[in-house]
Amino acid sequence: MSGLRYVYAVCRPFGTPLPAQLTGVGGVPPKQLVHRGLVALVGQVPEEDFAEEPLRAHLEDLDWLGATARAHQNVIDALTVVTSPLPLRLATVFRDDSGVRTMLEEREETFLRTLDRLDGRVEWGVKVYSEPTDADGTPETSPGTGARPASAPGKAASGRDYLRQRRNQRRESEEKWERAEQFASRLHESLSGYAEDTRTHAPQNAVLSRAPGRNILNAAYLVPRTESEAFVELVDRTKDDAPGLRVELTGPWAAYSFSGEDA
Repeated sequence: MSGLRYVYAVCRPFGTPLPAQLTGVGGVPPKQLVHRGLVALVGQVPEEDFAEEPLRAHLEDLDWLGATARAHQNVIDALTVVTSPLPLRLATVFRDDSGVRTMLEEREETFLRTLDRLDGRVEWGVKVYSEPTDADGTPETSPGTGARPASAPGKAASGRDYLRQRRNQRRESEEKWERAEQFASRLHESLSGYAEDTRTHAPQNAVLSRAPGRNILNAAYLVPRTESEAFVELVDRTKDDAPGLRVELTGPWAAYSFSGEDA
């Protein structure tokens, strides 16, 4: 096996085979590298793309990065069906099999401890958005940034009427934002009852995510597979309980947020 070694994840030995047609980064099928009680899922990648200097340049290329991330995730998704893996960060690369075995040897205790904690568990992601209400779909502002002016403050009878209109808009925006935050807080508390661990991430930047509305809750939940059905049902029940809000569920994923590895 020539070329560099791209490592997708670490897990315990598993008996169920991965799909025969599964390919990873560069279209290469992943292989198992067994070392004592651990398995590293690895693929071969060319040095001209994944050595330090070319890799640094590639990471600035969003098209290349997106394709690599999708190929990486395809392997992780397939692995999550048959076991509970510890996913490694994107573009974790070693010179050869010996380098991978050395990594497994040096981090064996940490890997085994983490795999014990993740065994039989998956990650679910839940996001809550405040839907835009303007006719042009412009996301609302949060309190303190000022309400968006009316599209046609137009023919207010006086400056006093205009200021009153602006105060009312600001108050309505703040009240809506407060109700949205209260809903998100209650939902997070309810979902946490099914989870063994949670992570609340920073709200997504609307410019980068291109998701409509303002992100209020961006949370990950480590849920036993046996509780996943009830967890999903709870999310589904809440979707109709909050007019003007959008609840999004993603998963089940490998437990990226709880692996201790860099995302």
